[in-house]
This record gives sequence, structure tokens and C-alpha cells, in this order.
Amino acid sequence: MTTHGRAALLMLGSTVMFAFMVIMIRLASETLHTFEVAFFRNFFGMLATAPLLIRHGAGILRTNQLPRYLFRCLVGVVSMFCGFWAIGHLPLAQAVSLSYSSPLFVTIFAVFWLGEQVRMRRWAAVAVGFLGVLLIVRPGTDGFTTGTLIALAAAVLSGLVAIQIKQLSKSEPADRIVIYTTLLWVPMSLVPALFVWEWPQGITWLWAICAGIFGTAGHMLWTRALKLGDVSALTPISFMQLPIVAILGWVLFDQGVDHWTLAGAIVIFAANAYIAHREAVLARRAATQAPVEGAKPGY
Repeated sequence: MTTHGRAALLMLGSTVMFAFMVIMIRLASETLHTFEVAFFRNFFGMLATAPLLIRHGAGILRTNQLPRYLFRCLVGVVSMFCGFWAIGHLPLAQAVSLSYSSPLFVTIFAVFWLGEQVRMRRWAAVAVGFLGVLLIVRPGTDGFTTGTLIALAAAVLSGLVAIQIKQLSKSEPADRIVIYTTLLWVPMSLVPALFVWEWPQGITWLWAICAGIFGTAGHMLWTRALKLGDVSALTPISFMQLPIVAILGWVLFDQGVDHWTLAGAIVIFAANAYIAHREAVLARRAATQAPVEGAKPGY
């Protein structure tokens, strides 16, 4: 199998794992508070990443970026709370569709936080993506609820987390970022969970454990896929999560997909696919061409 084929297969595996994680979160949320669901996802996710710490040893934890890790993980856990609440209370297809707006916010944050130059084509794609968001949340109608705002807040915060990861990746190895994330998320999610604590009963244990395992497996497959293939080629595969979740939501929870959510998801997908394509083109151009004084920056 070619490298591109392996990358595509890994991304598809990641997409399936994340889709199953969403279903596990929904099932666990039927009897557990969102804070508890997040804690158990992080706790069992930490156990799933333990082999990384064993393989590297305690030396992997040496870093001078601890304040940045703390900030990144704090923002990340709040984003997780919002995202998990949305999965537990909104139609699954709607919650997942809104989560895909995160790359739009990444593009905006990259301009103001990282000083990246984004020109007309990508700004136009971002604007189109937000039209897709509006199709889903529909301000001024009965479809515009507090729940949709919470789901959108999760996407905004997730975009901020992505910027933090970009910054950390310049000096920190990927495995250290994964290990610190799991280690810090556990106590950060435990504190609020203690205020609403109820022990899981019966099969809820299985949902909580599987949420952690599927989430960690999805993240590991995702990072390995991106090491082998181009983001622009792999991004469309990641959007397979939506039909998988929609089908499972219909089978397990008798949830349909309204035409507004479907239309908005398609628009967001198209905008993200174009943004990913442009970023890949610019990255290849930067890697193969020497900078020319006075040349216009890419867009």
C-alpha cells in the first residue's frame, strides 16, 4: 500500500473512532452529568496513553512550557465541557456539524495570534463557512437555542486550542503534548465533576470507558495520518464522521437530520476543504521556493 493509501486509511480509522466516541458520550450522558462524562473520558484516555509515558520515560515530561500547557489544557477542558454538553443535549448531526466550524476560527485566530497573513481567497472561504453556521443555528427562529450557542462556543475554544498546539509544536515533540494534555485534563475535569458526582451504574461504565478509548485511539490515528499525508487530501475523509454519526443517531436514538443542518454542514465542509487546500498549497510553495523580496504573500 502506498503512503497516501496508508494515510487515507488511518484518517478513515480516526474518523470512525471519533464517531463512536460521540455515540458513547451520548449514551453516557443519559445518566451522567457532562462534567462526569468528560472526567471519565479523560481518565480512561490517560490510561490509554500510558504506554507512551512508559516508552519515553519520565524524561519526556521535562519542559519549560508548563504555563502554556496549563493555559492550553484549561481552554481545552472548557471546550470539552461545551462540546460534550452539546452531544448530550442536541441532535447529534447538529452538534457534530457545528463542531466542524472550528477551522474557521483557527484561520481568524492565526491572523491575530500568530501573525499569519490570510488574503482574499481564504477570507472568502471563512465567510462562506460562517454562512453555513448561520444555516444551522438560524438566528431569530425556533432553531436558535442556548444549546446551539454552547456548541458554537466549543468550536471557538477548540480553534484557540489548535493555535496553542501550533505554538507548542514548534519546540515540543508530539508525544509530550499528548501526555501533558491527558495528565492535566484529568484533574481539571475532576474538580467540577466532584460537585455533581454520582457513580456510573451498570452498562454506563462501558460507555464511559469506551468514550476514553475511542477518543484517544482517534487522536493517535489522526496525528499519524497527518504525518503521512496532506491535510487537503485528508480533510474530506474526516467529514465522514457526520454521516456515520447521523446514521447511528437515527438507528440508536431515532434522530433525523433536518435540511437546514444538512445544508449548513455541506457549506462548512466546502469552506474547510478549500482552506485546507490553500494551506497545503502555500506550505508546498514555501518549502520549494526561496522567498523573493517584494513578492506578494500567498493567500
